[in-house]
Amino acid sequence: MENKYDIEKDMRYLRLLSKSFPTVAEASTEIINLQAILHLPKATEHFLADLHGEYQAFQHVLKNASGNIKRKVNELFGISLRETEKRELCTLIYYPEQKLELVKDTERDINDWYHITIHRLVAVCRTVSSKYTRSKVRKSLPKDFSYIIQELLDERSEDVNKAAYINVIIDTIIDTGRADDFIIAISNVIQRLAIDQLHILGDVYDRGPGAHKIMDILDHYHNWDITWGNHDIVWMGAAAGNNACICTVLRLSLRYANLTTLEDGYGINLLPLATFAMETYGNDPCAEFAPRIADHDTRIDSKTKRLIAQMHKAISVLSFKLEAKLYDDHPEWGMQDRKLFEHVDFKNGTIDLYGKTYQLTSCNFPTIDPKNPNQLSAEEQELIEKLHHSFSVCEKLQKHIRTLLNHGCMYGIYNNNLLYHASIPLNDNGTLKEVEIFPGCKRAGLKLMKGIGQLVRTAFQNDSTNMDKTYAIDFFHYLWCGPNSPLFDKAKMTTFERYFIKEKEAHTEPKGNYFKFREDEKICDYILDAFGVKEPNRHIINGHVPVHARDGEKPIKANGKLMVIDGGFSQAYHKETGIAGYTLIYHSRGFQLVQHEPFTSAKDAILRGSDIKSTTQIVEMSSNRMLVDDTDIGTELRSQIADLEELLYAYRHGYITERETRR
Repeated sequence: MENKYDIEKDMRYLRLLSKSFPTVAEASTEIINLQAILHLPKATEHFLADLHGEYQAFQHVLKNASGNIKRKVNELFGISLRETEKRELCTLIYYPEQKLELVKDTERDINDWYHITIHRLVAVCRTVSSKYTRSKVRKSLPKDFSYIIQELLDERSEDVNKAAYINVIIDTIIDTGRADDFIIAISNVIQRLAIDQLHILGDVYDRGPGAHKIMDILDHYHNWDITWGNHDIVWMGAAAGNNACICTVLRLSLRYANLTTLEDGYGINLLPLATFAMETYGNDPCAEFAPRIADHDTRIDSKTKRLIAQMHKAISVLSFKLEAKLYDDHPEWGMQDRKLFEHVDFKNGTIDLYGKTYQLTSCNFPTIDPKNPNQLSAEEQELIEKLHHSFSVCEKLQKHIRTLLNHGCMYGIYNNNLLYHASIPLNDNGTLKEVEIFPGCKRAGLKLMKGIGQLVRTAFQNDSTNMDKTYAIDFFHYLWCGPNSPLFDKAKMTTFERYFIKEKEAHTEPKGNYFKFREDEKICDYILDAFGVKEPNRHIINGHVPVHARDGEKPIKANGKLMVIDGGFSQAYHKETGIAGYTLIYHSRGFQLVQHEPFTSAKDAILRGSDIKSTTQIVEMSSNRMLVDDTDIGTELRSQIADLEELLYAYRHGYITERETRR
């Protein structure tokens, strides 16, 4: 028989493999197992983008799997249950602890309700677990109820011989007082199995109040990844010690009167900033810096609003000074024109900007020396040192940033889908643009994204040289607002202009070429080719720029090659976009894009059974149900099978001797 393997070359690897599979029987059994897994349906992936601290909405979308659980319940029970019953069942799955308390206050025959409900929950759990091996399902089960749930999932009540057996199990759960615990446990299992992998396309942080809570959830989520967004990067820069990033984080939080994440989540001490702001801007109304909150928002009184405005101005002025120093230190960034205090005529209250003179809305800058406008005052220097210390010693923030590093990068490729937060820098002709990420080192496309990912990690590695680490920490600011940053990709960030210049023309932030070309299918194919995504059924999935659904903009672009799923998850965007975000589901039948309306509250969902009102759009459906064999995991499993087949050959032809398994 012809030897189709290069056994001699592979002997070292095969000997290592034989330690895991020491006999022909064990190797054969594993091949059978892997071949069977290849023919299971593709597991469901869930894509979310631009969460921006909206903890309650994120938690709910995670619990309902963007409507995937509701879809399963509808498919399973059809017209056999009334709509109200299906809605109540879904709410119970989403919020089992809270819903149980309400049910026990209203149900006359709670034992009967327990019996019916557990049967229904088992049926739903059986449906969502059908895509997985028994081993994977077993690993998802809580220890206390693992055996019981396995028995209930494996047996069906329509089997007359097993009906009594199943009923006795459920009756015993109720009689022993474990019904509540069981319902909570199996509901959590359903939530977990409804989604196999969660992809987040950046921007966990800023605007909303619960970024730290989102990170707490992700810390314990079973399978997820993230492509970093510009708002994540600026927080990572702050945690790494970039003072300009620290000021930006504070400025954005003050801009939206969102101090919850800073103070309650991470314990950042804002007292030095508040004291400095009151002393420095006590007589300044700081109208340009009033927090962006709705008129009906009563969370804060007028006195607090004024203090926030003063703090906002104080940190913004400090930020502009610190940014100017970075531009001096790094002329290769080409951002010296953004040292805007150098263009201000403080005597006349004007600024010369790009060939035009503008009147400033305010020229009260008590900490600025007109002869040296970017020099920090002694008080500002003391303030930034205190703020720097507060960020550097916050254990929870540092832990969350490590989580972002462990689960994230600048881009991801999953099942022929290329994920990144914002853009890939392009030239005027649509070709990949080279960007200088180190002095004298330019990269484009895939090499650019990989290089930035490595640079970000350099800022947190103890084995990095001081020079490399310092540059990496500085570079976070460029990633936040640099003109060729793939996380920003605009000519400039006009923060200063928006604060101090009334004319809208000065606020314009011209977008990079990527946003001009992303409607072009050929350009999308060119980018996919450059990243090595070769299959014909391939896509780019982005966030970053909200889709203005109210104005008729569509999230599906380039003839279906590109999907933009930032529909404005953050409340700050709802008026602008007209919706409350998109999420994307990719299951064995294809892609479904879900458009959400604003989420009311978890309390309303529990009390009234309300869900996020969503509209599902079929993006792309497959004529044949996709299997594990069609996925990245399938590629890996086929490789493992090939290795095991070579091991079998080695056993059977005497290259390696079988060893007796230990008993």
